[in-house]
Parts: sequence; C-alpha cells; structure tokens
Amino acid sequence: MDNPISKFKVWWQDSQANSPLNQKNAVCVSTLDEGGFPSGRFVDLKAVSDEGFVFCSYMDSEKGKQISHNSKSAMTIWWDHVGYQVRVIGHAKEISKIEADRFWEKRTRSAQLTTSAFEQSAPLESESLLETRLQKASIKLDGQPVPKPDNWGGYVIKPVSIEFLTFRESRLHLRELYERTDGYWSKQLLQP
Repeated sequence: MDNPISKFKVWWQDSQANSPLNQKNAVCVSTLDEGGFPSGRFVDLKAVSDEGFVFCSYMDSEKGKQISHNSKSAMTIWWDHVGYQVRVIGHAKEISKIEADRFWEKRTRSAQLTTSAFEQSAPLESESLLETRLQKASIKLDGQPVPKPDNWGGYVIKPVSIEFLTFRESRLHLRELYERTDGYWSKQLLQP
C-alpha cells in the first residue's frame, strides 16, 4: 500500500475489531514547550484523512499554547493486541470552527459538561472541587444543550512522515517509513 493514510485507516480498523482496550482511540500527542522540551499526553483521535490526524482540545490548554508557539508535533500509537505501532511527525494547525462544532455535537453530554465546567490545565484548589463544579454545570444546563466553549476546538497534524512497525516476537519487526516531499509519499524499509 503506497498511501500511508489508507494504510493507517486499515490498521485503525483492525485495532478496533475485538479490541480489549477501554480507550480505543487513545493516541499520544507530543508538542514542544518554549524551552524546547517535549511534552506528551494522550488524546482521543477523532478522524484521519489526507489532511492529517485530528484531535480536539481547549485552544488555551498547555498543548494549545505549545502548538501556537511551535507547530511541530508528533503522535505515537501502540496497539499491543494487534502488534502495531505508528509514529507520525508533522505540523499541527487548528481545524475550522465548523469542524470543531461537528466534533462537539458528537461528544457525549457527560463529556460536554465536563469540558464546559473546567479550564483544562488550569490549577485546581482541591480535588473536592471536581464534583462541585461538574454538579453546578449539570444543574445550570439541565434540560438544555451544552454550548461549546469558545476556547474549545481541534487540531490536525499534517504529517511529513509516518512510520509503521509490525511487531514480531522474533524482534525482526517490519518497519515501513513514509516521507512526504512536494506532496508525494516515498516509502523506505528500516532495520529493526
């Protein structure tokens, strides 16, 4: 398969079938802070297309601030149950407001309430405030739609390289590196 996006979609589908994972779409997204240090965290992969890999977040979260400072980002996935690892390197940019609205509408009400009740990454005075703030948001919005916060949206990582690793017990892993140059993908095998 010469198109790594098509290959990724097949692997993603394979990883979903009979998956033992609780968070089936969890991927680790890494960004760079202003000091140049990498910062990784797991997010929910929302969509994949020729444009790239989409995840949602507060735009003023730590990751949002880091992306606005330096768009260079990476995404790593390990699907142990099928023996697949995927590494993506690219540039992150904001998705459109229309796309963000569409992803917001697909979220569960519980996820919407939690998102609207908190400011991601901001300091929290005490653990007891978690339940209190969520309960206040639930009461305030009872019986009505949960509005998308203005500072909530998403990012797409447009890849410059994608590496697929097929795990083998023999340690002779198959590694396939795709690199994009001038809009075209080239493929190269790497030693394990």
